[in-house]
Amino acid sequence: MDIAIKICGISTPEALDAAIAGRADYCGFVFFPPSPRNVDSWAAASLAGRAGASIGRVGLFVDADDGFISERVAAARLDAIQLHGEETPERVAQIKARIGLPVWKAVPIAGEADVTRAAAYRGAADLLLFDAKTPKDAALPGGMGLRFDWSLLAEYRGAKGWGLAGGLKPENVGQAIAETGAPLVDTSSGVESAPGVKDVDKITAFCKAARPV
Repeated sequence: MDIAIKICGISTPEALDAAIAGRADYCGFVFFPPSPRNVDSWAAASLAGRAGASIGRVGLFVDADDGFISERVAAARLDAIQLHGEETPERVAQIKARIGLPVWKAVPIAGEADVTRAAAYRGAADLLLFDAKTPKDAALPGGMGLRFDWSLLAEYRGAKGWGLAGGLKPENVGQAIAETGAPLVDTSSGVESAPGVKDVDKITAFCKAARPV
C-alpha cells in the first residue's frame, strides 16, 4: 500500500522544500492565529507559488467563517480544506458545497465512542483525520504532540478516505502504520525542534520512515 504523507504547519521555504524533497503528498498551511504555526495570506501565497504543482496544499481552519476560508483558499491556491474545530456534519457539508474543494474533517479520539461518532461525517467529509483529543482547557485543537491508542483503529474500515494524526514522528510512524493500516499519515509537532519551528532533517526522516521504499 502506498502511504500518503502530509507535513502540516509549513511556514518557511526551507520546510516546504524538505517536504517536497521527501516526496510528501501534502503540505499543510495553518490559518488559526493562536497557533505558533499560523501563516497569513501573503506568506501562504508566497509558499504556494514556490510549491507550484510539486505538492498538494491543504489549509487548516478552526471554526472559521466562509469569508475567511474563501480568502485563504484563493491566496494559497488550496487543493483541500481541513476543518479542525467543532464543525458539525452539516457545517462540513455547507463548506464543501460553497467552496467546491475536498474537505477533510479532523476527528478527536480518546476512546472507542469517538471512533463510532466519526461515522456522522461520512456523508459530508471527503476524508476523516483521526487525531488525539486535546484537554478541554487546551489553547489549540491539535499540534500538541499527543497520541491516542492506535488499537482503536485496528479494525476501522470506513467507507470514506481517512488518515492518522496525533503524536506521529520519525521514530513511531512506521509502527503506527503497521498497527492501524492508515493510508495517510499527518505530522506537525513531530518534525519540529520547537513549537512552530520545523526541522528539515526530521521532515526528511519522517518521510523515509513512513515510506521506506
